[in-house]
Amino acid sequence: MITPILLCGGSGTRLWPLSRKSFPKQFTEVVGDETLFQASARRFVGEGFVDPVVVTGNDFRFIVTEQLEEIGVSHAGIIIEPSGRNTAPAAIASAIFAAKSNPDTLILLVPSDHSVSDPDAFRDAVEKGRIAAEEGQIVTFGIAPTRAETGYGWLESGDITHDGVHKLTRFIEKPNTARAAELFADKRYLWNAGVFLASAQTLIAAYKKHAPEIYEAVQLALAQGMEDLSFTRIDPELWEKVPEDSIDFAIMEKVDNVSVVRFEGHWSDLGGWESVWQESGHDAAGNAVSEHSTALDCENSLLRSESDEIELIGIGLKNTVAVAMRDAVMVADMSESQNVKKAVQVLKERGAKQADHFPVDHRPWGWYETLILADRFQVKRIHVDPGASLSLQSHHHRSEHWIVVAGTAKVTVDDKVTLLTENQSVYIPLGAVHRMENPGKVPMVLIEVQTGAYLGEDDIIRYEDKYARGQGAKG
Repeated sequence: MITPILLCGGSGTRLWPLSRKSFPKQFTEVVGDETLFQASARRFVGEGFVDPVVVTGNDFRFIVTEQLEEIGVSHAGIIIEPSGRNTAPAAIASAIFAAKSNPDTLILLVPSDHSVSDPDAFRDAVEKGRIAAEEGQIVTFGIAPTRAETGYGWLESGDITHDGVHKLTRFIEKPNTARAAELFADKRYLWNAGVFLASAQTLIAAYKKHAPEIYEAVQLALAQGMEDLSFTRIDPELWEKVPEDSIDFAIMEKVDNVSVVRFEGHWSDLGGWESVWQESGHDAAGNAVSEHSTALDCENSLLRSESDEIELIGIGLKNTVAVAMRDAVMVADMSESQNVKKAVQVLKERGAKQADHFPVDHRPWGWYETLILADRFQVKRIHVDPGASLSLQSHHHRSEHWIVVAGTAKVTVDDKVTLLTENQSVYIPLGAVHRMENPGKVPMVLIEVQTGAYLGEDDIIRYEDKYARGQGAKG
């Protein structure tokens, strides 16, 4: 049996403004009707696979569990990285974790932000690599290229070792245009998908030999971690001592037991808006146009409105990307869309919150969005899932007024508990100990008006919390 390891800690800034540090692209519906993370999890469910292990960051732990529940996929564990250390530490942490349950298990390291239009074909490719992996090979997967791509690393495949499996001759860094054309013309060369299949013990042995510093540091940080609800928290202080490196540089380019399976199906890492345009449906003029967007006399352009309150109109555009959200708009020439991360850096330097923060803030109980933020008052829309509840809390600097607009709210204010329905409201005085809960079967929505000298999310003291978040804005 194969244990999928879903890696989902990246920030995805190349798809800004849809993807941001606080809510990266793997958790969004970039293409299709489900998120990239959900599609990745569903891709490896069924015969031959056990429940996946997920490696993610602290802020995304409840998003992971919620999105898995939405598609009916259970998990074998969720490992919380205190901070991103690139793919090499995450990979060996998951191998050590999986080996505890079954030392002989095969693990499949999979980025959770890729698009594969034919998941059955990709599972077939994984099955082709199984025998080689069981024999001690580290199997990677090369995508049959469809163009001379400069944005991907490449692989050189060698002699056939098993049915559909080749010896990997070498890894090739992202090429320039001329070199990419040469690679594309030779059938030996494939795009590097960054997916690896190996036994947990094979991967551990490779780290012990070629990256012992990473292995020992990760093993110690994982051993000193703690269980928190359904999560495994790696020790944060020890994790900061782990060397930062990619799995390619740390291991794969050094070992001599790497094989490659050629995948002929359609694949994309959705590494930029041009890739999203390529993966989207087009009209007769080559335009990919979302709901609430209109293309007039446009050609080969992507017009995408992410808000039902914003109508995006493009007139006479050619080879252009335009993405509109409630708090940010991005317009770029298609050929320059890979440089969106430069714009994010400019916004960070200016102190613009849009650089990192998504307009909707997700919590384990649901989500909220700020509708108005001004001096001394803030208005939010808060969505609480059925059966969910916020923590029992108080504030030093603000009072709150809650108006229920949908569903039923169970509200605690000091010693008083009240049920509120639509169009009913309650006032929360400064310093009062309070909580809101949704006891119903449908989502509960309320409008919160905050007033006070300081309205930051860190003005919160938690007394009880079913999600064990501790203190702080998110815990």
